Amino acid sequence: KFIEIVPGLNLENCWELWLYTTQSAGNLSSLYFLGIFRGYTSDFIFCNSSSVSLKKVLRSRSTRSSYNTYGLRNYTNKALIVNGSITQFAYYIAGLIEGDGTIHVPKSERSNKGKLNYPSIQIVFHLKDLPLALLIQKELGHGSISRKKGLNAYIYTVNSIEGVMLFINLLNGKMKTNKIFALHKLIDWYNEYRGTYIEKKGFNTETILSNAWLSGFIESDGHFSLRSTESGKYPKIECKFELSQKQKNGNKDNLFFLEEIAISLYSVVKSIRMDSKNPQYRIRTTNLKANLAVVDYLTKYPLFGTKLLDFNDWAKVVGVFAAVKKGPFKHKENMDYVKQIKSNMNDKRTVFVWDHLQNFYKLNN
Repeated sequence: KFIEIVPGLNLENCWELWLYTTQSAGNLSSLYFLGIFRGYTSDFIFCNSSSVSLKKVLRSRSTRSSYNTYGLRNYTNKALIVNGSITQFAYYIAGLIEGDGTIHVPKSERSNKGKLNYPSIQIVFHLKDLPLALLIQKELGHGSISRKKGLNAYIYTVNSIEGVMLFINLLNGKMKTNKIFALHKLIDWYNEYRGTYIEKKGFNTETILSNAWLSGFIESDGHFSLRSTESGKYPKIECKFELSQKQKNGNKDNLFFLEEIAISLYSVVKSIRMDSKNPQYRIRTTNLKANLAVVDYLTKYPLFGTKLLDFNDWAKVVGVFAAVKKGPFKHKENMDYVKQIKSNMNDKRTVFVWDHLQNFYKLNN
């Protein structure tokens, strides 16, 4: 069973669209009946520990306000401690947050007007990755998903005490980037204002290819590309994987963890956009050995967003290069095949199949 995202359709003239997923965690059979369409503009998606509800909220102020607190009701008092076994789910979520997530920590317990402040954790998803965002929300059992106006993105936000504590347990000891300091600030806030006694664990020192952290990070910031050049005397086909990151997070340099990734993928880190306000570091594969390392890793620890579909197409062409046992690669003879694959990758993709979400990580396995 699968879900397709079909181009050219718009649900703006539908007043309501409900999706209930009340089956066991990770079971997407109920999602089979929902088509997720390009141009879809849901306002809010809420979760309350036992189900996920998706509602097309009318754009009037009165209707919107009636749903603002929906996701904060009916939480159960289940344990906050994650199953003691180290799960790939935790590594994947850590990588995802360190790529496209934000940990918000208020400066005080109350605002100047006396209202309680609440820390929150947010993850950004491209519009086309809504099914993945829904599944993560369902698996965690907390938070809301809202459409970010002006951008092709949904924001998954968790700000309940129980939900944030669950994230702390998942992330603590799994992080590899400077965002660990935001997590430590969050832990300090809970220890000071909520009376908890949470130990702040250090960086994840496990090798970069030994768990799903990198796949979560690639889900956020990785890019797979095929280049076909027919001009000139010698036609050329290139397969490249790129991973870019701003050079600094606050005043802390990001080079250290990117170098670990680059070494593991037989690549190097280069500085780019040095004349801009936000210079970046970039890892780019430049040879078959590096590309095969990417294929081997993502076969073991897969992607789950639409980027998986681009990776699968990219890997087909890498496989053509790898199949050459003797002599040079025949670029001209493979040009039409590569151009056909390339024509449906990345922003040119119009049909999305989601059957792979049946294999998504379970929180407590």
